[in-house]
Amino acid sequence: MAVLVTGGAGFIGSNFVAHLLNAGAGKVVTLDALTYAGNPANLGAFRDDPRHVFVKGSILDTKLVAGLLRRHGITTIVNFAAESHVDRSIRGPESFIETNISGTFRLLEVARAYWRDLPPAARDAFRYLQVSTDEVFGALAPDDQRFDESTAFRPNSPYAASKAAADHLVRAWHETYGLPTLTSNCSNNYGPFQFPEKLIPLVIHKALSGEALPVYGDGQQVRDWLHVEDHCRALSRIIERGKPGETYAVGGDSERTNLDVVRSICALLDRHRPLNGRSYAAQIAFVTDRPGHDRRYAIDAGKLKRELGWSPVESFDTGLEKTVLWYLEHGDWVRDVTSGAYRDWVAEHYA
Repeated sequence: MAVLVTGGAGFIGSNFVAHLLNAGAGKVVTLDALTYAGNPANLGAFRDDPRHVFVKGSILDTKLVAGLLRRHGITTIVNFAAESHVDRSIRGPESFIETNISGTFRLLEVARAYWRDLPPAARDAFRYLQVSTDEVFGALAPDDQRFDESTAFRPNSPYAASKAAADHLVRAWHETYGLPTLTSNCSNNYGPFQFPEKLIPLVIHKALSGEALPVYGDGQQVRDWLHVEDHCRALSRIIERGKPGETYAVGGDSERTNLDVVRSICALLDRHRPLNGRSYAAQIAFVTDRPGHDRRYAIDAGKLKRELGWSPVESFDTGLEKTVLWYLEHGDWVRDVTSGAYRDWVAEHYA
């Protein structure tokens, strides 16, 4: 395969680039606009790998994307490019509409034009995978059945609404034009290279800095946690075996309350980076809940397991410990991200 990974310098995208290259991919082209969460350091292990090409740019730039598709003979597009943080979408929704909706539309149109002109065998093999979120489904009550591929969309935040709109566009481009699209809706990811505004890396960073560990509301919001490496394995399986036009829900079978997650992180830090005579849990502080905060998400990944033979390798306990240890071992990366030093590097190299 020759794969174009958009948003490939972000958290999940960079892990997927690594997954592809470690699995022997022939060529991976990473396209990333390097906004606040895009960090070339996430791809540092492949800086000298001839199979990997990094391009700074946006999916809104149709001329750039079209040129990349032709120049590299792309066989698969995997679209991670998105504004993805709910709190940011509440404060400033416009960039979410531009990137997540308009950007997906432009990418689909470039992909359709490129795919239409391919030879028949290449047309049959081509795939476009839209990587989406369980937040498009809204919220679940404590006793509700988990989300699956038949669940109606009920987004509750500007971020979720923009991703839902993008998912609808992808479906329409398959139904109307025949573009061989696939869509995945995943639960909350965690693991290496996650920008420290998300819950798990935020708590690790603040705990080590001696700061308060903020927990929204009563901390009883429930999320289904999926280790990013399991997610990457699922995406590869969807590309290889998924049926064009289908959607696949990807979850980790690991429902936890936010408060339980924070306490688990504190317990791991107590073991691996102990304080003198006290627990990191003493730093937990409850803060005002955010507007429209969904109470529970949970994914039923039964279709993916039955039809494509995937299941998660990591339990939440094993995955969380691996994640905490990664952040403890990569203090330089965390400091560069939290201080903004990586932005200086980007400005210097991509002026």
